[in-house]
Amino acid sequence: MNTREALKQSIDMGEFVSMGYLQDLTDEEMMHRPAEKSNHVKWQLGHLIASENFLIEKVAPGQMPALPEGFAEKYAKETSSSDDPASFDSKDELLSLHKAQREGTLKALESMSDEDFSKETGIEYAPTVGTIFSLQGSHHLMHAGQWAVIRRQLGREPMF
Repeated sequence: MNTREALKQSIDMGEFVSMGYLQDLTDEEMMHRPAEKSNHVKWQLGHLIASENFLIEKVAPGQMPALPEGFAEKYAKETSSSDDPASFDSKDELLSLHKAQREGTLKALESMSDEDFSKETGIEYAPTVGTIFSLQGSHHLMHAGQWAVIRRQLGREPMF
C-alpha cells in the first residue's frame, strides 16, 4: 500500500461512517442539536463541505469544484446558532455538494506525488499536505460522533 492508497482508505472510512449516519435523516431531523449550544447536522455538513473545499484548494489550487456563491459564509461559525431551516440548504443539496467536493478531493489526491505529502501548508492544525488529506476522513468522523448521539435521541438504533 502506498501513501495515496492509505490516505484514500482513511477518507473512505470517514465517508462510510458519516454518510451512513445521514442516510435516513430527514431535513427536519438534520436541524436537531445533540445538546444545547452544539451545532445541528445541516450546519455541520455545510461546514465540512466548505472546509474540504478550502483545505484541498490550499494544497491543490484549481482542482476543486466551485461552491455556490456565499456558501462558505452561510456555514461560517457566525451562522451556527441559527435554527431557521430556510437559512440552510436542503439535505439533497448538501449531499450533492459533498459528493462533488469529495470527487475533487480524490482527484487531487491522485495527482499528488509522494514528495508532495511532506510539503508544509502553514496551517497549525494541518502542517503538511498529507495531514490535509488525512483530515478529510477524520474531520467527518469527529462530527459523526455527534450524529450518532442525534440518531439515538431521535429513536434510531445504533448503526456501528
